[in-house]
Amino acid sequence: MADPYSILGVSKGADDKAIKLAYRKLAKELHPDKNKDNPKASERFSEVTQAYDLLSDPKKRGQYDRGEIDENGQPRFAGNPFGGGSGYSQGGTAGGNFGSGGIDLGDIFDGLFGGGGGGRPGGGPGQRPQQAPPKGANIAYTHLVSFTDAATLAPQRIMLGDGKTVEFKLPAGIVAGQQIRIPGKGQPGPGGYGDAMVTLKIGKHPDLVRDGDNIRIDLPISLKEAVEGGKVKVPTVDGAVMLTVPPRTNSGTVLRIKGRGFTTKTGVRGDQLVMLMIHLPSDPAELARISDILSDNSVRENISV
Repeated sequence: MADPYSILGVSKGADDKAIKLAYRKLAKELHPDKNKDNPKASERFSEVTQAYDLLSDPKKRGQYDRGEIDENGQPRFAGNPFGGGSGYSQGGTAGGNFGSGGIDLGDIFDGLFGGGGGGRPGGGPGQRPQQAPPKGANIAYTHLVSFTDAATLAPQRIMLGDGKTVEFKLPAGIVAGQQIRIPGKGQPGPGGYGDAMVTLKIGKHPDLVRDGDNIRIDLPISLKEAVEGGKVKVPTVDGAVMLTVPPRTNSGTVLRIKGRGFTTKTGVRGDQLVMLMIHLPSDPAELARISDILSDNSVRENISV
């Protein structure tokens, strides 16, 4: 693979935001789903993803910039560890493992490691240890999780670029923009397949709103329910429940339903907070009838609309 900066079209001094923007633009253009009949685009997409994987990791990027790893993320080695650089003796004689004084270093290592040239670790001094072949590039995906599924951690399914569908679990404490890894579902490579990197988005709910690990809802109730009390139906991510409204409840009162929120990182569910909002009837006759109920001053004083 070429220089990752060149592949993404950014300078070496580019910040994280510029790198991310460059990657998103290229990934959108080259994604396999949009280029099914263009194998070169698929190859280019793999290169772009691999380059972004390296440059988006501060540690790997620093190692690459310092020359410690190559563009595939593999360690770089400095040649002959004995300082000769080329593996030749100062007398210019090639072959064997001779130091500057004409001593056969192979004999020394044979003595240290029990004799036999084949028994020296790493294939002998001055030779690079064999590197594991690199895996294929990762493939980036975006997956929209419904509000209800995110709260209850329902199993998810996603269709990959090859048309196959794979199921995966949502992480506890899920947040929008979180990325999960599905091993072995990326591009093929000499060392095996890369991974699928799935960025999660969370959809909106028509009635419910997330508040940290809790869920909130503004629930309209009738004036009669506020005055006399009663049971009202409340939607939750686990299905509707009946909630008891105490008599003489003020508008803005918040009631709590335990364990109906989002799942925290520790596996505990948050709560659902229900704010009661008194809704006045539009029918004048109905409003007049309720006004008669409110003729008791003690009741009137405890109701705020």
